[in-house]
Order: sequence, then structure tokens, then C-alpha cells
Amino acid sequence: MKRSPFVRTLLATAALTAAVALAGCNTDGTSSSARSTKPLSAAMVAEIEQKNMSKESPILVRIFKQEAELEVWKEDRSGRYSLLKTYPICRWSGELGPKIKEGDRQAPEGFYTITPGQMNPNSSYYLAFNMGYPNAYDRAWGRTGAQLMVHGDCSSRGCYAMTDEQISEIYALGRESFFGGQRAFQVQAYPFHMTPTNMAKHRNNPHMAFWKMIKRGYDHFEVTHLEPKVDVCEKRYVFDAKAPANASPALSFSPAGKCPVFEVPADIAGAVEEKQRRDEIQTAELISRGTPASPIRMGVDGGMNPVFANALKNGNTIQDADGNIRAIAAVSATPGTIPAHVNPPREPTPETTVAAASTGAVAASRTTPAAPATARPGNFGLASAESKPAPAAAPSAKVASADRNGSLFGGMFSDDKKDAKKSDEPGVLGRMGRMIGLSDEPEKKTPAPLPPARPTSTASAAPGAIRPQAATKPAEIKTEAKPVQQAQPGSAQPASTAWPEQKPTASAFAAKPQPKPYPMDDAKAPPAKTADGNLNGAAAVVPAGSFTSRWGDIR
Repeated sequence: MKRSPFVRTLLATAALTAAVALAGCNTDGTSSSARSTKPLSAAMVAEIEQKNMSKESPILVRIFKQEAELEVWKEDRSGRYSLLKTYPICRWSGELGPKIKEGDRQAPEGFYTITPGQMNPNSSYYLAFNMGYPNAYDRAWGRTGAQLMVHGDCSSRGCYAMTDEQISEIYALGRESFFGGQRAFQVQAYPFHMTPTNMAKHRNNPHMAFWKMIKRGYDHFEVTHLEPKVDVCEKRYVFDAKAPANASPALSFSPAGKCPVFEVPADIAGAVEEKQRRDEIQTAELISRGTPASPIRMGVDGGMNPVFANALKNGNTIQDADGNIRAIAAVSATPGTIPAHVNPPREPTPETTVAAASTGAVAASRTTPAAPATARPGNFGLASAESKPAPAAAPSAKVASADRNGSLFGGMFSDDKKDAKKSDEPGVLGRMGRMIGLSDEPEKKTPAPLPPARPTSTASAAPGAIRPQAATKPAEIKTEAKPVQQAQPGSAQPASTAWPEQKPTASAFAAKPQPKPYPMDDAKAPPAKTADGNLNGAAAVVPAGSFTSRWGDIR
């Protein structure tokens, strides 16, 4: 409805009065008149007219963390919203995901309503508007925090920070919409553009259930270009709900209570369902083609649009009063002035990314790997509150494997070129086994062999892959076992156990229990035991010690 100039002036006066009352402890002592009443530039007014809009028409704001962008949409003369301008965000803090509690440095995600009373002309950060966190959804989940803003000064502690020049124009656009009679404008804050590609990349994130819920509101706006009506019930968002036909009582929503019976207009519901069906098919195809999953936490404390980050890299540095080195941006390359006190996000490194991905829910994937996703068009799960993230990447270090004959230790001390020749010779440990009664094979007269080389690695083999060794080729002992790299999650290979080095004692062989036999094929019966309880043909575990203790009896 069109308002007369006199009525618009009254509304604007009321809005500015309420904003001054809101400022409170956030005032900086500077008069608000020059900043908050600054008119839109001639270039912006011309752009508004070019896009078939009026200066006082309603606005809607969308924020995207990952891309570090703030979009201002404005209602055109057709009654639908069109994109007016995209502003690069100078700084936001935290990680992708909603704000949970006071002090977590997270910038909010969700749907927020901005009234004239939330506009702050006396902000310590040039100009600002309060996002209204926590909203009804946040309160239903017991989330805490306050005074989370979109403001200037390019510095964030849980807020979305713009340059002073940017927030001046955004503030003016909101002010003009209030002049035109808009009672409140909507802010939609998202982790990223809710595209199939981004949904596939972030499929393992524990916030995916929340993101899929707010994506529905994103889709409502995408298919209609109308501001979606937002309600909360059963601790979830619902969009464009209306009372069913012939229903007498008006809808009443309780954020934590049971949802009332409602319906969504058929044209909107149909368009949204079709869009979601297409998006799910594309997301499933991307996952099936091996789209890599993004790290759950980057460990970089927020983000900054590349236009600002590049300007800081290409600029100069200064040392402030506290001795900190700060970057001075190349002013000509940015849409506004970057203050000298700005701290850009840390560059992501493998150390910070992997360490962050090894905590919380991801740690469970090391012991319980998630089943591989199977894409099925129209009916697949990106993630849910109970879904498990993908297991961490396997270590890059190589682990020795069993030799081609299936022996666990066969390839540790042998030379491939001499295996065939040595297979019929008993070796040093075979003679030791005969000396202590572990073998009944008569000793062959062979020259005393040289001591074998000390082993340098161990191996892991799949269960059932080990074959029982013949008496003439007993398994080699471990002398200095080294830890073996953990097998990749989901692999059939169990991790090997490194035995500690022991000093020889008089009762070492008698007191120490013999190791369990390795798994064998069902077709082969276990070897018989000797009188002393040892397996016939098995090699005893010889304690590690000096050269004399190992080979003294043989010499």
C-alpha cells in the first residue's frame, strides 16, 4: 500500500527514535544524524530505477558464510523480489554452522526479522542492525547469545562485518524501506548457497539435518521470489503455512509445542517439491561420481571475501601500538576501507583441518566406519542427526604385507632370489626348535649358517590368510618389534601388536604362555601337541637379548 510523504516521514522518525533508544552501550559518542540519514547515492538510485524498483519498496537480505556474500533483494513493480546488489562480506567469525551458545564466536544461521527498533545509528562499528538472535527457533533449543549484528568496521566476534561504506548503503536501503511502509525486513542466513554441489560436499557435516531444514525456506524463496512466511513449531521451521480450507480458528504456533494442522499453497508446495527432487538427484549423482567431502572444521576462525583477502595480501604491513604486525589493504581494490586493526582468517593447513576433523563425531568413524553411501534418485539421505561422518583419510605411510605364499613372516628375512634354494634347509631357528624339543625331525648335518639380519619391519595379514608352517621352516621370531601403522578403516587387516623387549630368565620358556596359533583352513587339522604342551613343529618365543644369549648354544 502506498503511503503519503507525511506518513512516511512519521514512520521514519519513529524508526530512528527507536533505534537511538536501542543503541545503549553500543554508542560511540558520535552524532547519528550524519551517518544514519545519509541519502542513497545517485548511482544506487539509478540502479534501482533501472531494475523497475522504487526507492521505498521492501527489501530482503540473504547472507552466505562460505562465499562471504550479503545479497540485498528488493521488491520490483511486479510485486516479486529481484536481486539488487551483492556485497562482499569483509569478515565473519566461527565455523560453518548455527550459533549455539554465548561466546562460541559463531555467526547465526537461520531466519531473522529486522524491525526499525533494531537499527542502530550509534553503533561503535559505524552503523549496524541487530539480527534478533536468538529467534523463536533458537530459544526453543535453549541457545544463548545476544547483540549479534550486521555492522561496519570489518571486525567480527560472532557478527557479519562489512566495511563502513557498505553498511552505510545497506542501512540506507533498510531505512528507505521503512519509509515506504515495510514494518520489518527478513534476513536469511545460510552456511553457503544451497546448491547440489555444496550439499554434496558437506554431506558429512553434523549440521546437515539443520541445513536441509533451512534449505526448504531457501527453496521457497527461490521458486517464488516472495518473502516466505516463517513459523516455528516442534522445534523446527515451517514455511508459508496457512490454515486449511474451512478451518475456523486461526493458526497458532508454539516453537516447542506440537504443530497445528496447516497446509502450504498447492502452487508453492508443488514447485518446491519439484526443485528438491531435482536437487536430490543431482546431489546423489555428484556423490556417486566421487565428489570429495569438505572438512567439518577448517580451524581458520571464520571467513573473508577474496576481494578483501587478496587486497590484504597485496598491501603493506604496519606494527601497531601492541607490537602486532597488521596488513594495510590496497584501498583501490576493495569496496570500502579496511581498517588497520583487521585480522584476516588464518590460512587453512592440513594440521588444523585434520586435527579438527578428528574430534567429536568424526572420532567415532575410526572404530565404526560409516557404510558407503548409495545414491538413489529421489530417495537418498545426504545426512541426518544420526548419520556418521566419513572416516578419516588413511595414513600415507606404507605397511608391509604378507608374502605371496601367505606367510606372515616369510618375506621378512628371506631374499626372493634365494627362497627356492633355502626352502628345503632348516635354518637357525629350526635347529633351536629341535634343541628344546619343539621338533621331532632329525637334524641334518649342515654347516653352521651365519646369523640372520635383524628384522626392520613387521607385517599385518588378513585373518585366514596364514598357513601353518612346516617343521623345516618355522616362523621367525620378533626381536625388536616396531609399531605398525594402523590399517585403513573398513579394511580386513587387523592391527599388529608390538611385543615389548624382554630380558632372558631361567624360566622364560616355561613361565611364558605360548602364543595362540594363527587361523588355518578348515580342511587342515591342527598339529598334535608334544608332551610339554607345545604344538608340534611350533617355534618357541625366544626372548630378545644379546648376541651370545641368542646363538651361544648353537656355537
